[in-house]
Amino acid sequence: MRVALIQMTASDDPGANLVSTLKDVRTAASEGAGLVLTPEVTNCVSASRARQQNVLQRQDDDATLAALRDLAAELGVWLNIGSLALKTDDPDGRFANRSFLIAPDGRIAAWYDKIHMFDVVISDTESYRESAGYRPGDRAVLARTDIGAIGLTVCYDMRFPSLYRQLSQAGAQILLAPSAFSPVTGAAHWEGLLRARAIECGAYVLAAAQCGSHPATEGKARRTWGHSLAVSPWGEVLYDGGDAPGIGYVDVDLAQVDDARGKVPSLQHDRDFGPPT
Repeated sequence: MRVALIQMTASDDPGANLVSTLKDVRTAASEGAGLVLTPEVTNCVSASRARQQNVLQRQDDDATLAALRDLAAELGVWLNIGSLALKTDDPDGRFANRSFLIAPDGRIAAWYDKIHMFDVVISDTESYRESAGYRPGDRAVLARTDIGAIGLTVCYDMRFPSLYRQLSQAGAQILLAPSAFSPVTGAAHWEGLLRARAIECGAYVLAAAQCGSHPATEGKARRTWGHSLAVSPWGEVLYDGGDAPGIGYVDVDLAQVDDARGKVPSLQHDRDFGPPT
């Protein structure tokens, strides 16, 4: 199966982002991709809560989701919308950071709310508190499809190996990690984390990413690392998207999952142990 990883520099204008996303998905399908991946917050990259309140929609009203569902059905491809920032009915007004797996008939085959929130202090001038604007999910999601068993995760989740291990022990062969990664942590940790998750799980890890400096109508412009990555079940980097928008392609062979897990069956070797003393 051919997989396309779309790397983009989304702005805080969902309408403009949708135009470029539709174009990229069409291009990917025309190049033979059966599974197309977009990054985290495909519809809107913004550090301004006020801007998000003005432009984001609830799931049932979201134009990006509706248009991409229609396009997946038109093209007959599987599509992972890495995530969409969506309004919710939560009393505290926080958004959802929600990933969607769209089937070739346009239906939502699975959806997943990012569990782990990016609440970090990178430096004196760079900090994030994702939980202030987004509410975390509380369930792992594995989609069993005719192209393989696919585990859904988003960005910061990759720092929590137990999530990936549980998905893999439940049968995941492909682990998706769409991202909008910080340039500082990206340079230090991005490849190492993704390769580690692939090696530990004996699974493909596919991470479509945001990149560059994101145009902002309101608030501070964000920068993201890029370097969309595809890693084999043996830990080999199959594709690195660099730091510019574009589309990368890899061929996924699920027999390689069986081969890696047969050589090192560590998913079967868990042991109970007591806490540190």
